[in-house]
Order: sequence, then structure tokens, then C-alpha cells
Amino acid sequence: MNDEALAPSRSMALGTIASRASGFLRTAVIAAALGPGLLGDAYNVANTTPNIVYELLLGGVLTSFVVPLLVAAGARDGDGGEAYGQRLLTLVTVGLTALSALAVLAGPWIVRAYLHTCSPAQEHLATVFVRYFLPQILFYGVGATMGAVLNARGSFTAPMWAPVLNNAVVIGTGIAFLTLTHGHPSPGRLGGRDTLLLGLGTTAGIVAQAVALLPALRASGFHWRWRLDFAPGELSSAANLARWAFVYVVANQVAYVVVVRLATGAAHCGAKGRASGFSPYAYAFQLFQLPHAVIAVSIITALLPRMSRHATEGRLDLVRADVSTGWRSAAVLLVPASIGALVLGRELAVVLLAHGNTTVADARYIGTVLACFTLGLVPFSFFQLALRAFNAQQDARTPALVNIAVNVVNLAVDVALYLALPSRVRVAGLALGWAVSYAVGLAILVRLLARRTEGVDGPRVTRTVTRLVAASLPAALLAGLGAFVAHAVLGWGGAGSLMALLLGGGTGLVVFTATARRLRISELGAVGALLRARARG
Repeated sequence: MNDEALAPSRSMALGTIASRASGFLRTAVIAAALGPGLLGDAYNVANTTPNIVYELLLGGVLTSFVVPLLVAAGARDGDGGEAYGQRLLTLVTVGLTALSALAVLAGPWIVRAYLHTCSPAQEHLATVFVRYFLPQILFYGVGATMGAVLNARGSFTAPMWAPVLNNAVVIGTGIAFLTLTHGHPSPGRLGGRDTLLLGLGTTAGIVAQAVALLPALRASGFHWRWRLDFAPGELSSAANLARWAFVYVVANQVAYVVVVRLATGAAHCGAKGRASGFSPYAYAFQLFQLPHAVIAVSIITALLPRMSRHATEGRLDLVRADVSTGWRSAAVLLVPASIGALVLGRELAVVLLAHGNTTVADARYIGTVLACFTLGLVPFSFFQLALRAFNAQQDARTPALVNIAVNVVNLAVDVALYLALPSRVRVAGLALGWAVSYAVGLAILVRLLARRTEGVDGPRVTRTVTRLVAASLPAALLAGLGAFVAHAVLGWGGAGSLMALLLGGGTGLVVFTATARRLRISELGAVGALLRARARG
């Protein structure tokens, strides 16, 4: 493994872990404050609307195209691409200000599109929340673009730390809400003060996250000036990428609307059980994001500028090597994490979420949904890295078309499982459909990438993954046995789940490490060296 290729990920690791650890705490606080019922769904559906734009357009797609554009401008222009970055930032700010304003005006229609509810009070509250939350689109977009400018300049740490500030603000908001309200607040009984607290507090976190990047931007030598004087051809190349990015987003949004409507309809229009709506899906996905963000996103972020330079130089053999390095490095931790979550996902959810207005039964169901999501952890992370190989070549068309196929599979499997499964487990079926769709998408993308780069180092990657699975299975078996013993002694509540995590997780980690060493998985040693270097740094 090329240690130099992943060197930037060392500086990001601590920030990423802090970000996702505080994100865990944020999820726990919001779940305790709002629960998984009508109130939780109203908040989560409204708050996910700007989030999904960031994750699918700005955080995951547009930023991936901005980095290669900035790298190319840096190599082409005498000022290191500063003027080009200034123009992009100005364009994003102006465009997203207009988009946010239009979205706020369209708030009621947006809620009706996403939320399938039999509660007028819930629909009204979701509409109020969405008008507070939609301005986040501007700050998500500006923050993501500033992060791309920093990444293109070799600065990775600040964008990884900025979400910690956002999480801290939302955690404080959730604790304040929990302190001010008593019992189980419902949409119909929520006061104006409480709504204002949740609305402004949540959006203030996103504003703080974006503003926190300004000092790092200045420290990198970049000065933000308002300008739109694009040279001939500059805007057209960016617009071409943005057009296909828009196709990518539309496909995701169509699928997302269907998923949210299925989830909220299952919960509140006839299904039994509190934890059967969109909130378990949202909470489980937030927990699922931890290993992907700490491991895969750090590696992807570190490799994208490198891949972009190699693509600009026409060195597709090095792009292929970068993808192989990223896949094998990520697999070392993602494979055992996904198998571990299958075994201990419910215990993790109980320890984190079974507080306040979320019961142990609610949390265990969220853990079941999490286990379904983690079946797609490795395919999803591999898919995202392969996608960046096309982004590095400034090819937006291929990812957009493949993403349409991913969403078609997602909807087909989701609808089939929704019709076939009992109402109490339909949301888990939606998570399973999501996992299946990315497995199919990865197979398609790998085939296309192999044609583009004359192979994808498949045998070497397959050997690494196979050995990791072989090392993880006995570890998972003993982890499950340890969890069973803990539950037999302490029960299925918080104490039993915590002991199951400690005993089962600790046993599994020791067995996995010993087995991986016996199988001579060389990537394990390289990742360990990176972690030790990070600890010393």
C-alpha cells in the first residue's frame, strides 16, 4: 500500500473521528428529545430536506467536480487557481441564495411531497420546521465549496473539524428542548417557543459550520473576492458538469421521496408500533455514516486531488492504482465494521439511543434497521470511491447514468419488500433495498471503470476482501456468543446491551486481529502504521 498516497488522511483522522463521535451524541440527544414518533418524523423529514441536497449534490457530487476543476485551474493559471475559486464561490453563493429563497416559499409543497401522514398537526409542524431549515442549503453549499477549495490546496483538516461545531450547537439545542419540555411532546401540543428553539438552533449549527472555515481559507492563502468574470469556456465546462450533477440529484430525490413516503405511511396510517416510521430510518442511517465517514470519506478526500492530478496528466494507470489503494485500505476496517454491526447493531442502538422519549424496544428496532444498512457499507463506500475516479476525469455523465440504475433498483426492491413484509419491519426492508441497490451499482461501475483504466486490480482487491471476511466471521461468532452471555446475565436493557458491546466487541476485535495476522493481510499492518503515526502526531 502506498503510505504517501494516504498521508493527508492522517491529519484528517482525528477531526473526522471527533466529528462523527459528536454526531453520534447529536443523534442520541435528538432521539431522546423527540423520540421516533410523529414529532421525530416531522423534525427529521424537514431537516433531511436541506441535508439531502448537501449530501447528494454539494457534499458528495458537486464538490467532487469542483476539486478536479480547481486542480486543473491551479495547474493552468498563473495565480494557482485563486481567481477561478473566487468565481466559483461567488457563483455558488448567488445561486444558492436564490434557490434557498424559492425553497422556503415552496415549503408547504415540499412537505406534502415528502411526508405521507394522517396527522394534520404533524404536517403543519413539518411545514414550520422546513421553512426554518431550508436556508441551510446556502450554508451547506458555501461550506462545501470552501472545503473543496481547501482540499485542492492540500488543506484537509478544517473541513473535518467544522462539523463538530455544528454538532455542538444542535446538541445544546436538543438538551435545552428536553429541559424545557416534559413528558412526550406531540406535534399538536408543541409551543411556539419550543418550535423556534428547534428551528433556529438546528440552522444555527449549519451557519457556524460554514463560518468556521473562513480562517482556514485565509490561512491557505486564498482571499475571497466577489467576482463573476469567468473567461470564455470556463463557465461552460462547469455548467456541463453541473448539468449531469443535476441529473444525479433528480434521480436520488425521486427515490428519496418514495422512501420517505413509504416509511412515514407505514408508521402513522395503520401500522402498529411507535418505531416504524421515517425516524428509525434516519437515526439508523446517521449511525451507519460513522464508519463510512471516518474510513472511506477520509481516504476518498485524500485521494481525490491526487487522482485529479493523475487524470489531468493522462496517467490512467496511476488512477487505477489510486482506486486499488483506496479500496484495499478502506476494506481493512469496513469489512469487520459491517460484520460487527450485523451482530451488535441492536446493542449499539440501545446504548446510544434508549433514553428520554426513545424506549429500549424503539432502539432495538433502530438497531435492526442499522444492521440492514450495514450490509451495504462496503459496496456503498467502494461505489463512492469508484465514482471519484470518473469525477477526477471530469466525467459527470457516467456517474449520473449509473446512479439512475442504482435508484431504479432501490425503488424496485423497496416497493417489493414493502408489499411483502409485515408493517412492523417494512422500514428495515427499505434499508435492505438501499443496500442491495449499491451492490448492483458497484458491479456496474466497476465494469465501466475497468474499460476506462484497463482494469481495476480486481484479483488483488478480491483477495484482500476475501481474507478480511475470513478473519471477521470467527470474530463475529465469538462476539455474538459474548453478547448472548451478557444478555443472559443482565437482560436486554441498557446495562445488558452495554456489557454485550464491551464483552462481545472486545472479544471480536482480539479474534479478528489475531486471525488477520495469521492470514498475513498486509494492508492491516499498513493501516496500523497510519494509526500509530496519527497517535504520535
